[in-house]
Amino acid sequence: MRIVIRTSRWAIWARRFGGVAVPLLVISVLLHHLRLITSDLFLVAVLSAGLVAALAVLAGIVALGRLWFSGDQGWSRALMGIVLGGLCLMPFAWYGNLALRYPAVTDIATADRGPMPLVFEPGTASMPTPKMLTSAQRAVIFPNVETRTYPLGLVPTFGIVRSLVASNGWDIKMLREPVEGLDVGQLNAQIVTLPGWREEVVVRVTGTATTAVVDMRSASLNALHDFGSNGTRITDFLAQLDDAVTTLLRDNPNANQPIDDDDDEPAPPAN
Repeated sequence: MRIVIRTSRWAIWARRFGGVAVPLLVISVLLHHLRLITSDLFLVAVLSAGLVAALAVLAGIVALGRLWFSGDQGWSRALMGIVLGGLCLMPFAWYGNLALRYPAVTDIATADRGPMPLVFEPGTASMPTPKMLTSAQRAVIFPNVETRTYPLGLVPTFGIVRSLVASNGWDIKMLREPVEGLDVGQLNAQIVTLPGWREEVVVRVTGTATTAVVDMRSASLNALHDFGSNGTRITDFLAQLDDAVTTLLRDNPNANQPIDDDDDEPAPPAN
């Protein structure tokens, strides 16, 4: 007589849940990134994926415990359910850690936001009210998010800013390039995060022919929590700008001197 070895139903459901969670999470992120679904629908879909992934892990753990004593089949299915569910839960663990590290903020700036408006200005029905830090909170959480002043002309400083924005791959939506030393240079650029959230950066450069003042703003357009992305983005960008200006002034000591029209004529040859 042939002995029939059963397959654990817990293992079967663990594999099924894991097989549903992965495509649900991936497709949700892809559609949100491509702006094919709204942010509200994305949140519902991604939270559903997280719930299904948690069920896969739970069912897999229960299956392993029962298989150890029953001798039934289903080890591979239980383990696969745990692996697939665990992979889907990793982003939730990552963002959960960021939520514990950073407060729920969506708009950070080094100075008054009035002169640095967004291309997609808050106030529309589809954009939540921005959440901001006080100056004291910003100094503690993001101490390097502060106005920069450089001994370099406004025009060359803005050129460095634009070059850094391009190298970071940000999509420039508005550009006001300074022509002379007293003009104001400003650009707005949009960033799409991996999960598909839209964030906007504003960089404003003022000053003279020999000095430049740089302010920066970074804001989330359709999120309730930026998980620290806006503050870290400003910190990283200004650090890059500090290094670029320092390198330029080190390699070109006279780069901060304005060009004199009287010096346009070529100098006489040396004897």
